[in-house]
Amino acid sequence: MSSPEKSRPSWFWPLAALIVPVVGLLARIRITGAEKLPREGAYILSPNHVSELDPVIVAVGIWRLGRAPRFMAKDSLFRIPVLGAALRATGMVPVSRTSSRDSAAQTMSQATALVADGRGVIVYPEGTLTRDPDLWPMRGKSGAARLALAGDMPLIPVAQWGVQDIMGRYARGISVWPPRKLVRMTIGDPVDLSDLKDRPTDPAAIVEATRRLMTAITALLEEIRGEQAPPDRWDPSSHGQAETGRL
Repeated sequence: MSSPEKSRPSWFWPLAALIVPVVGLLARIRITGAEKLPREGAYILSPNHVSELDPVIVAVGIWRLGRAPRFMAKDSLFRIPVLGAALRATGMVPVSRTSSRDSAAQTMSQATALVADGRGVIVYPEGTLTRDPDLWPMRGKSGAARLALAGDMPLIPVAQWGVQDIMGRYARGISVWPPRKLVRMTIGDPVDLSDLKDRPTDPAAIVEATRRLMTAITALLEEIRGEQAPPDRWDPSSHGQAETGRL
């Protein structure tokens, strides 16, 4: 059953009419755990990140499940004519680089708006494409956990696998040769943050929430891949790699 945000006319309709058929030519998206995505209300959805094509695939999957897919976007994009209007019309969440104090205020403002409007948002906790040589989730950043704690929203882990067969990590193009590639997506139970919800700004609580999230995502990916992840999560800072990309 679709939520009101999908069944009501919106900018998502023409976007879906363009994007969904194209993705359908490239991928067979098989989703498990669909019942764990809330039918209504605010939530934070956190997938692993193996390909630049991930956001499109995840967005189509979430749309198919009856919710409108929304992402964090740099606030500078909202100032671009036409694009900015489209981002605002579809309820994307602006984010800017700020000081620690301003960042806390920004997170609280974002969380308050999401809860008030009953919107979900997709946040990649790794912040960028995984640097792990075997594409396992690497060390997580705190953005998803901070937002979930600030708004007392469900923090939902997602693992997806197969997108890299369509567009490899850092690839310049996509594979369009048949047959369509199978992309498996598993939605997990919300991460239990009940013991941390009264400490939304406590750095230790945020670190612990992030650790739990990355553990949950990795466990889901292990199920999909049928193999065990390395005991130590890849840490870009320990390998001399810059961390850039999404929140």
